[in-house]
Formats: sequence, C-alpha cells, structure tokens
Amino acid sequence: GGIGASWHAISKAKIDESKDYKWALRSVNSRGSAWGGNPPVSDTKAWSQIYNHAKWLGLNWIRVELSARMYEPEKGRFDWGNEEMMALYNILDWCEENNVDVFLQQMWSNVKWNSFPGVQPLLSAPKSIGDFATGISTLVSYLLKQKQYRCIKWICITNEPPGGNWGSWWSTGPEDALLTPALKAVREALDGQGIELPISAPDWTDLPVFDKNKIDFDEYIGAYDIHSYHGMDQEKQKILAEWAKWAKGKNKPMFLSEMGNMNLGWEGSNPGPKSFDAALSNLETILRGMDVGVHAFNRWSFTNRGDLDGQWQLIRTWDIENKKYLKKVVAEPAAYYGYGIITRFNAKNSKVIETTVNGSQDILCQTIESPSGELTIYILNKNDKEVHVGLQINGNNETGLYLYQVTEPVLKEKDFKLNPIKSYPQLKDKVITVQLPPKSISTLSQFNLNDDDSGIIVN
Repeated sequence: GGIGASWHAISKAKIDESKDYKWALRSVNSRGSAWGGNPPVSDTKAWSQIYNHAKWLGLNWIRVELSARMYEPEKGRFDWGNEEMMALYNILDWCEENNVDVFLQQMWSNVKWNSFPGVQPLLSAPKSIGDFATGISTLVSYLLKQKQYRCIKWICITNEPPGGNWGSWWSTGPEDALLTPALKAVREALDGQGIELPISAPDWTDLPVFDKNKIDFDEYIGAYDIHSYHGMDQEKQKILAEWAKWAKGKNKPMFLSEMGNMNLGWEGSNPGPKSFDAALSNLETILRGMDVGVHAFNRWSFTNRGDLDGQWQLIRTWDIENKKYLKKVVAEPAAYYGYGIITRFNAKNSKVIETTVNGSQDILCQTIESPSGELTIYILNKNDKEVHVGLQINGNNETGLYLYQVTEPVLKEKDFKLNPIKSYPQLKDKVITVQLPPKSISTLSQFNLNDDDSGIIVN
C-alpha cells in the first residue's frame, strides 16, 4: 500500500460536443479536471520541476490516468507516439525510476468508432465490449512488454461508472451499461496475452454503501476501489469498513483511489480543495481509512489546471488568470505541505500498528511502521484549542522521534520549511508530551528529514 495523488496524461482540450448527439456532456468540466494539468512535453524544464515536487512529496502510490482515444483513436489503429502518450511515458518513467506503484486508470473511451448511436463518445460506454477489451489489453501489453514498465501494479477500466451514488461516462443512451461484462472481457483478453496484471473495480463514487448483492464481478478483479468526496467521519468510516472487510474476506486489497472533500467548495476555480481545511479533512480520511484496513489512498490531484472543478492541485502548473502554462512550477502551500507532512514519511508497504487514543474525539492518531522498522505517528487535532497529549510507545524500540507540525498560520509565513521542530531522543519506558496547536497536523517520525531532503518513497 501507499499514499499518493492522481497524475493524468490527458491534455487534449477539445471534445466532440456536436448537437447531433441526443445524449451528451457539454460543460467545461465534462471530464472533471482529469486533463490539462501538465505542460507540453517539449517543456522539459517544467517537467523536471514537476518530478522534483513529486520526489519531495514522496508520492509512492499514484493513480495515472488516460483515455482510450490517446492510444486507439480508430479501431485497430494504435498511436504510441502522440503528445499525450509522451506525457504518459514521462509519468511512468518517473514512477519506474523511483519505485512508485502505479494504479493505471482508463478514465473513459472517448472514441466515436466504439460509441452507441446518438451518444457522445465521451459519455458512451463501449458498443463493442470485445473491441474495448482488445484495446485495453493491447495497451497493457505494450506498456508491460514493449516499454517494460514494472511499476504498473493494477488496471482500472473506467472511471466512476454507474453503480454508486453517482456515475457517468458509461452510457448506452437510454440507460446505463453494465460494468461486469466489460470486466470479464478485459480479464479474458489480458489472460489471453499471458498478462496477470490485476483489475481493480468498481471505482464507484461517492462512498457508496456496501451492498454485496451488487458485487457480481469478484472473480474478474484482484482489488477493490471506491472514491470518497465528502470527507470522513465516524458514520462514513463504517461504510468504508464494510468495503474493507469484504475485500479482506476475498484476500484482496482495498483502495480509496480518489479522495477529497467537496463540502469545502468546488467548481470553477474555487480554492476550497487546496485549503488547509481540506488538508485536515484528507488526513482524517487517511487515519480513519487506516483504522479499518484500507491499503492505499490517492488524493485528487497532483497536477490540475485549477479552473475546471476547483483548485485541487498540489503544485501550480497553470496560470488560471491568463490561461497558459507556467514556466515556474510552484507549490500550493496549504495543500502541498498539508499533504507532504503525511506522504514524506510514509514508506511504501508500511504496516499499520495498533494505536489507542484515550480522551477527546477531536484527536485522531495512527502509527505506521516502515519495512525496515521506522515508526511514524500521525496526529490530527481537529479542535480549535491547543491540546497537550501524552504519547507512550510500548515495545523495545529505543530510537528517538522527530516532530513536524503544520497549521494554517504557519503555512502563511513566507519561505516556510518543513524541518523538525523538536526531537525526542529516547522513547523506551517513557511518556513524552506533545503540544498540538489548534487545528493542526503533527507527524512524529524516526525518519529525520529536512526540507531539502526527498520524501521516503521506499525503505
């Protein structure tokens, strides 16, 4: 498992909005904000800056997003060399080099040749499931066998299909298409090419109540994933727990493959998604998810234009006011540091250690242990007052901890650096006191990272 953020390869701005379609999506954010966040591939300096930010954040589980139009614009004609495919290779090359686990996500097909009559290609489910499966299996074969990417660990065949509380991009026109036949066909197509890459599904949104009667596709998938976009509280955690329990019973991992909190604002260039309140909400989602056995968490999103369905970006690549790409890629402080204080210390495949919190329900805490034994403790103070907590670690671990903290006022300071603010040299048989500022994120870790260090991706 791991923690990361969505990184799309889709850049083409235009979609077919012909009035001839009876069923169509015709808004600026018909594709959400899963496109346009990356500069042109030719701008190698900007891409280099993006790589550096990804490495600083220590993103180790990334949902990499594409569309079928990118690689198969016409039936049987595969295009491996266009701008968007080059962007995909840029992303996958970085993931390969840095040992990042990739959750490869086809967002939609968006090809006229395999659309239902009268249905816009973006909205349409594949008319021919067989051709759809052949296309995806050909893509996967090319990426795994020709390009030899080992970082790709899962494939998801469509984004947010009907089945949850909301769904789209999977329509026949008069009604929604079924998902299971497509999952079956893709599994068979992959098997036919000797590809064992597991499929993840159902990718439903938004935190749908678990209903085992809807799960008729388990035999075709190797992982479960859903999305959550309204934060996470005790009641929502119960829903997530049911999904995780089911997945565990099937001996399969459970992912939150998109997460955010639209209650804080979205649409247009609404700044809510990049706010510090959003950072607090994301940590609560992660902590509650860890508590019930979720294996990986993916924030929406890493690169994002910020003017389509809210400012979800961790880094700013797009000039919203002047509608052009920036030459200097910069961090969005509250979002960047509010997420980085989590991701930088989360080594890939860390395990969750039993953590007990006594006292205020406004304090949430979870502990992880890296594969080589380093502990990291995340503490969220939701209270608007300062809180002092006593922390006791049971066991034989004698290595000290380093404390990192972020608050909204601190992140407004010029030239903020995420350095340790305190160290606790010895832990054995001691209770250490930690001061938690109001509405704060605190990380105590045995990883000693200064701001100029890269995040811990693998350990």
